[in-house]
Order: sequence, then C-alpha cells, then structure tokens
Amino acid sequence: MSTQSIILTLDLLGVFAFALDGALTAIRTARVDIVGVMVLGVITALGGGIIRDVLLGQTPATFQDWRYLVTALAGGALAYFLSRQLRHLATPIQLFDAAGLSLFAVIGATKALEHGFGPLQAVLLGVLTGVGGGTIRDVLLNRVPVVLSANSRLYAIPALLGAGVVVLADTVGLGSVWFAVAGALLCFSVRVLSLRYRWNAPLPPGAPPA
Repeated sequence: MSTQSIILTLDLLGVFAFALDGALTAIRTARVDIVGVMVLGVITALGGGIIRDVLLGQTPATFQDWRYLVTALAGGALAYFLSRQLRHLATPIQLFDAAGLSLFAVIGATKALEHGFGPLQAVLLGVLTGVGGGTIRDVLLNRVPVVLSANSRLYAIPALLGAGVVVLADTVGLGSVWFAVAGALLCFSVRVLSLRYRWNAPLPPGAPPA
C-alpha cells in the first residue's frame, strides 16, 4: 500500500469516526429527526477538512472524491439506527471523538506540509482540521464549543501535540507515514487520559473555579 493510500485510509477513518460522534452527540443533546442526525454527523465529519482545504487554496476533498461524503453518511446512518443502544453511552462517543480528532490533526498537518506551508502554519491547520467540524456542530446545537470550554478535558492541546509530531519529524528530515501514526496515537492517548483523569488546561489567574 502506497503512502497516499495510507493517508486516504486514515482520512476516511477520521471522517467515519467524527460522523458517528457528531450524530451520537446530536441524539444525546438535542431532539433531532433523521435529517438532523445525518446533517450534524456530516458537518462534524467534513467541516474541519473543508475549512482546511479552502485555506490551502484547493477544492475540498469532499467535492472531489465521493468516498468522503458516503463515509460520512454511513457514520451518521449507523448512529441513527443504533441510537437506542448508544444514546446513553458517553464512553463510545468520547472514544470516537478522540479517534477523529487524532486522525484529522495529523492529516491536516500532513496536507499543509505537502502544500509547502511552514511548520507553525502546518500545526495550526492540523489543529483546525481536528476541531473545526465539532465546533460547527456545537454552534448548531446552541452550546459552547468543546474546544473553548474550560471543562473540555484537553481538546486542542492533544491535537496540537499530534500535529506537532508530524511537523517535527518533517522538519528534521524524518517525514514518514509512521510518524503520522505516532502523532495520532499520541493525540488519542492524551485525549483519553485527560478524560479519564479529568485534566483541563489552566484557567487565567483569578478565574473562578469551574
């Protein structure tokens, strides 16, 4: 399997994970019908990638390859039909969200590097790819986006670490798909540990406790 094929596979896995997460979050937090479930699943899955591709100056992958939209729809449909079994389970939603965040962060950074962007810009686009879709979802659900919440249990920081591994490896001449996998695993691990042990980013001095 070529490097491009591996990257595409990781990208589609991220789309599926975020679509499932977005749809399950919609079911748990709002009264939505099948249209709402599917729309919020697709937006969560594809929103960050669309923003990234627009900033990269290219047509979003969603509108070039039918597999992205089909994968997002499949994730939303699975959440819809299994909603009775999954709607009260917070852990699966959090794990799917962590998986999507991890995969999108490293894919976003990788694509930015491929387009000649500098290290800082690549890290920023990696983080934006990871948090963009979920932020749009939360705005549509009329709630404070997870990435901005004081009780987010670390969200942008794991994405930054994952993207940073990819960029650092490329900067020192060790660019490889395996470093992308390592970055995704780091991001996923930090996110899951923060959920398990209730880690949060520090608050401003003098801010009232949550």
